[in-house]
Amino acid sequence: MSNITLSLGITLLSGMSTTLGFFLIFIKTNDYKKILISSLAFASGVMLTISITDLLPESLILLNNNFNNVISIFICIIFIILGIILSMIIDYYLPDNNYQDKQLYKVGFITMISIILHNIPEGIITFITSTKDITLGINLAIAIALHNIPEGISIAMPIFYSTKSKFKAFIYTFISGMSEVFGGFITLIFLKKYINNTILGILFAIISGIMLNISLCKLLPESLKYNKRKIVFISFGIGILFILIKFCK
Repeated sequence: MSNITLSLGITLLSGMSTTLGFFLIFIKTNDYKKILISSLAFASGVMLTISITDLLPESLILLNNNFNNVISIFICIIFIILGIILSMIIDYYLPDNNYQDKQLYKVGFITMISIILHNIPEGIITFITSTKDITLGINLAIAIALHNIPEGISIAMPIFYSTKSKFKAFIYTFISGMSEVFGGFITLIFLKKYINNTILGILFAIISGIMLNISLCKLLPESLKYNKRKIVFISFGIGILFILIKFCK
């Protein structure tokens, strides 16, 4: 097996771990709202923590390769704000639908868009790393897979409970996971010579802004509207700890 094929395979497995979050919808319960609330709050904690402890530091590290600290911070802030605005624009122009819970569907759809944008540069990085060092690529893919699973939950749960369709929940989650493979593939075909630290740093800042907006303005408020604050804050805290524990390893 060639190094290129193996690198694409590692990127595929990393991305498709997102679909594991889909299987949470098969949990049988008489009170589906508890599952929904817990999932939304957990995903909110995960996204918030990924943005603050992963995407933002990575963006600054990449930008610092070409700029000083002050300029790097300034660029990062500008593109975080751009990411927040982009998320708001997507929400505003997303067409209405006939689903029972339109707002919940919007939460799932916008989350899918943000994770697609997140997964593409992750796929680029996983593929490039794997082509240079297979062992390092595998370790990176495992780390990415750990936070891809709750990201899959954040898509599958709102889509399923708003549409009542397991198929749609799976397809939306599957598309999100495949975007990571797409990132690896376009790098192989087109981008390998053009991807640089500045472009990746800007991308991570934009994605961080999108995820911050979704976490604090979409997922968390949506979970709070069911008036079960104890479940919300416990699940939110577990989501934060899940990512923090991953970084401690």
